[in-house]
Amino acid sequence: MTKKNIIKRVSLTAALAITASCAFAQDVHFTQFNATPLILNPAFTGSFEGPIRASAIYRDQWRSAQGPAAYRTFAVSADAPIVRDLSGDDFLAGGIQLYNDVAGDGNLSNFSGLLSVAYQKFLGTDGNKILAVGLQGGYTSKTIDLSKLYYGNQFKDGTFQGAGGTQLNSAPIRYFTVNAGISYSQNVSQNFSYTLGVAGNNLNQPKESISKRQNSDVGLGMRLAAQAGAILYTGERFSLRPAVLYQAQTATTEIIAGNEFNYIIGSDPEIRSLATNIFLGGWYRNNDAIMISAGIEHRGLRIGVAYDYNTSDYKTATNGNGGFEISLRFIGLNPISAARNLVYPCSRF
Repeated sequence: MTKKNIIKRVSLTAALAITASCAFAQDVHFTQFNATPLILNPAFTGSFEGPIRASAIYRDQWRSAQGPAAYRTFAVSADAPIVRDLSGDDFLAGGIQLYNDVAGDGNLSNFSGLLSVAYQKFLGTDGNKILAVGLQGGYTSKTIDLSKLYYGNQFKDGTFQGAGGTQLNSAPIRYFTVNAGISYSQNVSQNFSYTLGVAGNNLNQPKESISKRQNSDVGLGMRLAAQAGAILYTGERFSLRPAVLYQAQTATTEIIAGNEFNYIIGSDPEIRSLATNIFLGGWYRNNDAIMISAGIEHRGLRIGVAYDYNTSDYKTATNGNGGFEISLRFIGLNPISAARNLVYPCSRF
């Protein structure tokens, strides 16, 4: 290994050492956040019309700057109504969410498995309003391979000695977490509907640390998230689908806002949930990235891709390149319900 490469890797390791506690104390995020409704808010469990919903998403970030050490994240989920007609049209839904994130030379890994339930309460007599309350519990395991990292005390007078080590702990960190959320959806008219949601994650603030020093455990900060989205048809085939996501965790905040332009290309736009459509979206994440998304949806299957252009202070190292995502979502069709058109008010997330 050349001296230049060693120095570079030591610099990256130093950066990891400084930010390790922050990296361990943050949750994952996606540009196509509507592809991960159970991560956004447990109340979104079952927030669709159909017998089952399944989704998967993969994100690859900063590969141009970090090569094989780039951030790689995937998530898969499935949810469905499990008990119907509890009181009128009310129903109870259940779901499962799995995600894993791997980053850096040390393969810093974060795996989580979540189970959620949500009660979907129809309000009024017209069935155009739903109040949902969700609860979620999960298990998380975080690991790091310290053998692949280099440290400052392994150098003497600018020469790599090989001796030395770290005060970081390579043993897996495991804990349980509890999340909860509430959402409200309303179909104002045949051409306009909206959804609002608020969620609290890591409510039990589990302890975690990768330091060997005593009393170094820190509580995983609660992540507060608020969501708002709408569907507005301006014609038989064209619709606007704006959305905003706000998240705050410890000293970090994130706001993603934008709009998806959706156009029906199928021959029969009367049953909108069954029609084939294409979409193009533009998004902005505050102080971080400009994003674009695009894809196609056909009879319950949605395929989307997204790309981030980095605008943060890291843009010099990345040459502006950010992250690439691809997502799949499938909602089982119920033609009888679909013919009623937007039975679930604003299935936006």
